Amino acid sequence: MSASLPLRATSVPYEPTTLPGLGRLARAAPFSRCWKQISLKRSLWSSGCQWFPKDTNRMGTYERLKSFLTNEMRQSHIYQPVMLKELLAKGGISRTADIAQAILSHDPTQIEYYSQVVRNMVGRVLTKNRGITTKEGDTYHLIGSDSLSDVERKDLMRLCDESIQTYLESRGATIWSHRRRGHRPISGSIRYQVLVRAASRCESCGVSNEERMLEVDHIEPRSLGGRDELENYQALCYSCNAAKRNTDNTDFREFKHLYAHREAGCLFCDLQASDAQRIVAENSLAYAIRDAFAVTPHHTLIIPKRHVFDYFRLMQPEINAINRLLTDQKTALEKLDSTIEGFNIGMNCGEVAGQSVMHCHVHLIPRRKADVPDPKGGVRHVIPGKGRY
Repeated sequence: MSASLPLRATSVPYEPTTLPGLGRLARAAPFSRCWKQISLKRSLWSSGCQWFPKDTNRMGTYERLKSFLTNEMRQSHIYQPVMLKELLAKGGISRTADIAQAILSHDPTQIEYYSQVVRNMVGRVLTKNRGITTKEGDTYHLIGSDSLSDVERKDLMRLCDESIQTYLESRGATIWSHRRRGHRPISGSIRYQVLVRAASRCESCGVSNEERMLEVDHIEPRSLGGRDELENYQALCYSCNAAKRNTDNTDFREFKHLYAHREAGCLFCDLQASDAQRIVAENSLAYAIRDAFAVTPHHTLIIPKRHVFDYFRLMQPEINAINRLLTDQKTALEKLDSTIEGFNIGMNCGEVAGQSVMHCHVHLIPRRKADVPDPKGGVRHVIPGKGRY
């Protein structure tokens, strides 16, 4: 084969040839096999073999990348093709910041977020307060723009750049701190679980993710001691998330001590230290035990670790932690006992409602067919005579 002919990365025949130290290769062997057998870059080129054309390296790179993009790449996001496109566009070399900027250009949540900033903040100031711009629908007009010469326009743009630079130098990167996520990305699996738990709706205003993009963020900021745990994440639309960061002045540092609170003499507080072998499952904020006075076999209690009177005084991360254990225990009990066909979930809040241990606890009661003559009414039977209707 002449070195002047183009080389294709397909299984095409090639002419027999003698390679130093390798002997005669068989006719019509596939190119891919040759690639593996003779260590292309090192063995052949170092041996001085002229079998490959001068542009082999370029063609090999093209076919390798083409194969990766079309057959091998596994994506959990758009990051890989965006990075490769950026590198290709920049001649094979690109800074981390440039690659990040390329990814950012594909993120609609950024456009949505800053569209709200334009409409509700800067656009309102320049239009209503200052009278420098006008607004028609979703379009802004600079008053008097037509009268500006190119020189005047460039000079005003220079002044804008100077104002931006002066502000950045005086304030630094802290002006963007409201857009940070605890200084590291949230894993895809955590994000997925939070969105599923929220049923793809904002956990503050209830808007669907089809109407407004949702962001997964810490409930208690990581910078103030919040943990990277499932129960400390929430799904918020970008409006609610921005409002939370901009207006919430809660001192979250107090929560660290709040969650550590235990009441001496409390059955469920003492149990965590003195009778921990009863705990069948736990997470950072709650634990599960089997009820000592079970209503049905495998009757389970889900209990917050913090001493808290009832459900209505729980913090949102504790509610998340309890719900997580409820779901996990339901699944575990169904695997443990195939006769379970249903559950009652309930709690007693206050003495008049039947609460006997003044530490919040949630009952998970397995139900089986014919465990009572007539199950109709369920929890309504807490008031005699009101279960049947």
